Amino acid sequence: VEAEDGRPRFVAGAIGPTNRTASISPDVSNPGYRAVTFDDLRKSYGEQINGMLDGGVDLLLVETIFDTLNAKAALYAIAEITEARGIDMPVMVSGTITDKSGRLLSGQMPEAFWYSVRHAKPVTIGFNCALGAEDLRAHIADIGRVADTLVCAYPNAGLPNEFGQYDETPEYMARLVGEFARDGLVNIVGGCCGTTPDHIAAIAAAV
Repeated sequence: VEAEDGRPRFVAGAIGPTNRTASISPDVSNPGYRAVTFDDLRKSYGEQINGMLDGGVDLLLVETIFDTLNAKAALYAIAEITEARGIDMPVMVSGTITDKSGRLLSGQMPEAFWYSVRHAKPVTIGFNCALGAEDLRAHIADIGRVADTLVCAYPNAGLPNEFGQYDETPEYMARLVGEFARDGLVNIVGGCCGTTPDHIAAIAAAV
């Protein structure tokens, strides 16, 4: 897409994690139970992927991954559909760290997450959402040390407060993300929950 200012824009079709988890039981009294199968997810993701490809996206972004098995179903569906269509589609992959343990909800550390998805040859790997830029930094560094592709980070504007609002200002967030760039941790940056056009403008200026 080319805007009036002549600068190219690329549209990413974002594929979220769904509200189901393929590798964890939602029933504490029955750890073997699963609310969704890999095949359910593959088909569901397939509908979304076909719709976005028909809509003309430039790349696909599998994001906010809290369960790597869900992501693998999405990546499988992408491979299946792009092969059937005879096209090559760039794919970005972005996990989310759910707490201070530094793990995805399905238990993986950043390095293990990378090794689980690298077969898809993503153009970027990284993290989004989650903890805010300050707490995300170490995990971005961890995945960057092992990945042989570009690194992407788009954190929240901090964690939500008791009113569900995000407190980090554009200036504060831009300073943190600017440090990611200055220290060579990232190639692509942005903002997730709580970020506004002002946050994005400040981040763009900082990097």
